[in-house]
Amino acid sequence: MFQKSTYIARRNELKQKIGKGLILLLGNDESSMNYADNTYHFRQDSTFLYYFGIQHPGLAAVIDIDNNREVIFGNDYTIDDIVWMGPQPTIQERAESCGVSMVQELRKLSGMMDMATQMGQKIHFLPLYRPENKIKLLELLDVAPKDVMNTFSLDLVKAVVSQREIKTAEEIEQINEAVNVSVDMHVAAMKFVRPGMTEAQVAAEIHKVALAAGGNIAFPIIATINGQTLHNHYHGNTVKEGDLFLVDAGYENNMCYAGDLSSTIPVSKLFTSEQKDIYEITLAAHQAAVDALEFGKPFKNAHIAACTTIFNGMKTLGFTKGDAMDAFHEGAHALFFPCGTGHMMGLDVHDMEDLGEVWVGYDGQPKSTQFGLKSLRLAKPLQAGHVFTIEPGVYFIPELIDLWRGQNKFNDFINWEKVDSYRNFGGIRNEEDFVMTENGARLLGKPKPKTIKELEALR
Repeated sequence: MFQKSTYIARRNELKQKIGKGLILLLGNDESSMNYADNTYHFRQDSTFLYYFGIQHPGLAAVIDIDNNREVIFGNDYTIDDIVWMGPQPTIQERAESCGVSMVQELRKLSGMMDMATQMGQKIHFLPLYRPENKIKLLELLDVAPKDVMNTFSLDLVKAVVSQREIKTAEEIEQINEAVNVSVDMHVAAMKFVRPGMTEAQVAAEIHKVALAAGGNIAFPIIATINGQTLHNHYHGNTVKEGDLFLVDAGYENNMCYAGDLSSTIPVSKLFTSEQKDIYEITLAAHQAAVDALEFGKPFKNAHIAACTTIFNGMKTLGFTKGDAMDAFHEGAHALFFPCGTGHMMGLDVHDMEDLGEVWVGYDGQPKSTQFGLKSLRLAKPLQAGHVFTIEPGVYFIPELIDLWRGQNKFNDFINWEKVDSYRNFGGIRNEEDFVMTENGARLLGKPKPKTIKELEALR
């Protein structure tokens, strides 16, 4: 945890932003895999962590602005629990570590909610992503799970986003640590992967680095020869000579701050000439996106730079034709790059995604509905303290190629015969993490090997 003064200051700022009413924040519970005592790795809700810092299941918190009180609700472990788990801090001790003096048993939460309702207090709560918390809300406030998305407090969402999106120096320190270990995870894969291995063996080598560093993975590891599938978590293929191997993996440290990196590795000792051509285009797009990052200017500028660089690069190889900006506006670039250039990162690898991309990435402005562009998670002007990824790529997706070619789509921009000859190429991306400052964007963590020369030297 940070010093208790950090959490006190965060809650005080939140109270000032909301002004009146009562804020209800539900922590996460243990989640069982196949029976009650066999649980998944516990991870506290990130907003609960941000304001209270307590990595412990079964908690709820109330910030009662009108009556100037903060209460943490939870149940202490019994001797039956301690026999299995060893001695544990009490809820009171945990609460004091974040500057909260009032603690009550969890069963008393419903009484406080009933009283607040009777007194006509406005009760603010966030959108909920855990089914068990939706059930709790039903029991506490009679809000049905299907109605949560229509009744959450937009004022609270905006206030939380405005705080969490600006990373402080102590948060940047934590993220740097997470990115550094993430780089180590990727370098381990770069050195380890060989023909004849399974994807699972490489994923295990990556995961080992995270566990040995004292934390865990920030999200399920992508380690695949099928890089054209953007979020491919299947690890059952055998790696062959000549394959490209895509890794997307990040570290989460014990403060729950994340890193998020991607790499594409030749399974052979060297890239083929065709692989080099496409790889260089992705590097050019990556650098173009980084060069387009400016304090106070929309992140969408970086996305446009990546998209048009990819289109123009593909034009030099005969895959595309026409004007790159025209292709971008029509959506033709998305044949090769159907996703976004980056997203916010922090306590969540896709930071605050549970609060809604339209508020996190767009300041409430509507998102595009166009294929490809609608997947851009971040578009708004960049402020000092924003932490985000840069991750353009080039993907040959046979199903998308067949669909659009069969629809005679984008014939003015795409040379379909050339594209079809690469239909089994796969996908390539590199990803790095940055923080925006008033003097421009700065790379987080130590540099990750990403040039062809650097990668082949590790092979």
